[in-house]
Amino acid sequence: MLVMENENRIETHRSGIFTFQVGLDFDALRPLMDRVGDAQKRFSSIPILPDISERLYKAIVVSSIYGTNTIEGGTLSEEETRKVIEIPDNPTKEEERRAKNIDKAYKTAVGYAEHVFNEGSGKYLIILADDMFMNLHKHITTGLTHKDNTPGKYRDNPKGWPPTKVGDLGHGGVYVPPKCYDDIKLLMDEFLSWVNSHEISGLSPLLRAPLVHYYFERIHPFWDGNGRVGRVVEAMILKSAGFKYAPFALARYYLENIDDYFTVFNIARKAEEGKEKYPNQKFVEFFMEGLLFVLNEQHDAANEMIGELLYKEVLRFSLDKRLINDRQYSIVSFLLDKGYYHNLSEIQKEVWYQALYKRLVPNTRARKRDLDGLIKGKLISIDKNGVVRLLMPGQKQNS
Repeated sequence: MLVMENENRIETHRSGIFTFQVGLDFDALRPLMDRVGDAQKRFSSIPILPDISERLYKAIVVSSIYGTNTIEGGTLSEEETRKVIEIPDNPTKEEERRAKNIDKAYKTAVGYAEHVFNEGSGKYLIILADDMFMNLHKHITTGLTHKDNTPGKYRDNPKGWPPTKVGDLGHGGVYVPPKCYDDIKLLMDEFLSWVNSHEISGLSPLLRAPLVHYYFERIHPFWDGNGRVGRVVEAMILKSAGFKYAPFALARYYLENIDDYFTVFNIARKAEEGKEKYPNQKFVEFFMEGLLFVLNEQHDAANEMIGELLYKEVLRFSLDKRLINDRQYSIVSFLLDKGYYHNLSEIQKEVWYQALYKRLVPNTRARKRDLDGLIKGKLISIDKNGVVRLLMPGQKQNS
């Protein structure tokens, strides 16, 4: 890969010099890029059935919307977020609308990315346009209360207004982005020209996606919703390059590593101010480490879901062939709905469990015989502490 040191320096009206640059040490990034590529190939090789695909996608979308919303001050829990997304009605509460808006933006981004990918041009290129950012911003902020924000309109800080500030001292400092509409419009035009240039469009999406994310946040063109828009666009670039589930899962990774997320942004900004050779290195490394993490996490999740389907098939086969009885089948089915690990003493207190043996007197022998049969059939194990484990194919030992 060629090393590109060119800087695109823009003289603004009121905000000083703004610089777009690649700013990366490709040789140092190559091992991490290779690891991400290997993880993507490994995950893509799993035969994921439609049912598993749908379950995986729904779980990731809920987690992602919860993550990106919480980063920006949203207060819904993950379970509340799931319920809001699943309800078709328009929400009446603002917090619910925030989550619903992000879901709409995700669907718009996915539709665009899949169209580009299916045309065959998305592997290394996705054309970003001004109206795309505007539309995503409209989706994300429509109906939300903000004294200055207008959905789909750039920010303007008139002379005499307090400057917009991003960040805090605890995460590398406070950044003042470009101030007025004229500067923001100029920089967004230059930004779009830069990211769609041959130099940047020819980069791997593993480099282009975080650079787009980073410089969009540096411009910070809207009064509200910049972080949500930036993360959606980053995900859209990855999605257009064939990353199926991981792009949106990054939002949850950013939330779980929120201190590092904000800090690497300021590390990159200060590295540029200090004229360092590779100012954007830390930000892109953080992005790729996150992508590698979520790819491996999704690989494990998919294997677990496949294992659960196989387990259900074995369970049904065992019942049909009378290798287990109806009570044993009921026991495992009840447990399967609630997880893979259970406390035996707690199970035996459950009303449904006691009801299985209500007509058997005495029933202690039948209970032991049923459990022994499930152990012998390798459907469950029980350790010395009385922990019942469902023996799921592909299940991680420490799940």
